[in-house]
Amino acid sequence: MTTISLKLPERLLELLEAESRARRTTKSSLVRECLEKTLTAPPSGGKATCYDLAQDLAGSLKGLPRDLATNPKFMEGFGQ
Repeated sequence: MTTISLKLPERLLELLEAESRARRTTKSSLVRECLEKTLTAPPSGGKATCYDLAQDLAGSLKGLPRDLATNPKFMEGFGQ
C-alpha cells in the first residue's frame, strides 16, 4: 500500500478517533473504508439505477426460477 498524509480539522479528527475506537479498528482502515464507499457510490443527482438502489436485495429470495427475468413463459401477462 502507498502511504499518504493529509491535514484534518480538529473536529474531524475527533470524530475519526471516536469512530475508530467504537469500531475497534485503526483510523487508516476507517479512512480507507469511507473513501471506498464514497468513491464507488453511484453518482448523485438521481441517476442511480433501480439495481443500484436495491443491489443488496439481489439474489436474496430463495426458490425462484433462475431464468425468471428472461424466460418468456414467466412474462405472459406482464404489464397488462
